[in-house]
Amino acid sequence: MDNNAIIVDNVSKSFKLDNRNRLIKKVRKNVRNSKPNLFSIENISFNVKKGEILGIIGTNGSGKTTLLRLMAGVYSPEKGNIQVNGKLAPLLQLGVGFQGDLNAKENIIMNGMLLGMSKLEILKKINNIISYAELENFSNLKLKHYSAGMRSRLSFSTAMQLESDIILIDEIMSVGDKNFRKKSYETFLSFKKNQKTIVHVTHNLEKLEKFSDRVLLLDKGKMIMISKPKEVIDEYNKMLPTKQI
Repeated sequence: MDNNAIIVDNVSKSFKLDNRNRLIKKVRKNVRNSKPNLFSIENISFNVKKGEILGIIGTNGSGKTTLLRLMAGVYSPEKGNIQVNGKLAPLLQLGVGFQGDLNAKENIIMNGMLLGMSKLEILKKINNIISYAELENFSNLKLKHYSAGMRSRLSFSTAMQLESDIILIDEIMSVGDKNFRKKSYETFLSFKKNQKTIVHVTHNLEKLEKFSDRVLLLDKGKMIMISKPKEVIDEYNKMLPTKQI
């Protein structure tokens, strides 16, 4: 039986440079490819075991979010293959589809359906979502009157109700105040106890080391290493003097 939740096999993904500068276009008139490929991910291979928490780190522009989107199926690889064994929940952008003129309950239903839940599933969980978000006194208030923190807690709490085997997370574990962040980390740790697989991108090195079983380091779209958190973080720190975080 395959013990891997995700298998990434020699995957590459590039994007076209969309340069609208007229002078550059003029210079490139006789060049066959006036919009060269910019590789975001190049020849990446690794496996994520079932029940494992894998962190992904790298400087800005290293391809972290692109790699998550490839695993989520948002992008298709130009080269290589990605195999996902289990039901996947991509938490890549909180609050997709939220509407300011709707109240919390109405937004939970709409957002939950966009995340792949049925309306019946959401209705069964709606009170738990509002309670987890600590918004019991504001559930009938239109979202346009919510603070940014309240909106983030609501969307995060909705996403936490997804029933899945694999969770992909892009920089969303710093939602809310200190107490709410503590609660969210405890939720993720409970996912691990229940053998859920988590792949997360973060710049928080302390949480990365504490939370991850292994960490993957990217630089300029290439995989530098994948190993125990401290080893990878030490290597990442060596890269920082000449780079921007």
